[in-house]
Amino acid sequence: MLLKRAVEADYSEVVEIVNLAFRGSGDVRSWNVERQFIEGQRITEPRLREELATNPDALLLVYRDQPGGPLLGSVWLQAREDGVWYLGLLTIRPDLQKRQLGRELLAAAEDYAKARGGHHMRMTVVNLRDTLIAWYVRRGYVLTGETQPFPYGDDRFGKPLRDDLYFVVLEKKI
Repeated sequence: MLLKRAVEADYSEVVEIVNLAFRGSGDVRSWNVERQFIEGQRITEPRLREELATNPDALLLVYRDQPGGPLLGSVWLQAREDGVWYLGLLTIRPDLQKRQLGRELLAAAEDYAKARGGHHMRMTVVNLRDTLIAWYVRRGYVLTGETQPFPYGDDRFGKPLRDDLYFVVLEKKI
């Protein structure tokens, strides 16, 4: 597994697999899509560039089997205060998800943060994504009881189809 910081040439591929994994359909649909309650693209290339510019301490990492090989996945990591790291956009190409690459990428992201002084990983997940939340719990994450509001009125993340969305916070000691 090769995990390295994304460069501009990676952005369009990252956007493609994130949108397939989060909102895709058809034969390569991910097991954890959220399109039944949020429609539209999860991210666009301009939005990704904006997020990276706004968060210069954030890392968008890409995952490949070999240098120059096809993009298999990506993950967003951001160091926060006191050794806490935020993990987001963990994505594996939907057609490869049965190879357990998500587990490998998650473990590699945790190791990456730990090697840089991290001792806790935090993330937010849309409350209705029970299957995904259970997947993270099986990997040692715990629901903290904290919630964060869903950004209604901000269509940069897609258009919500329900009015009962919010984020739950999960955390793991690494």
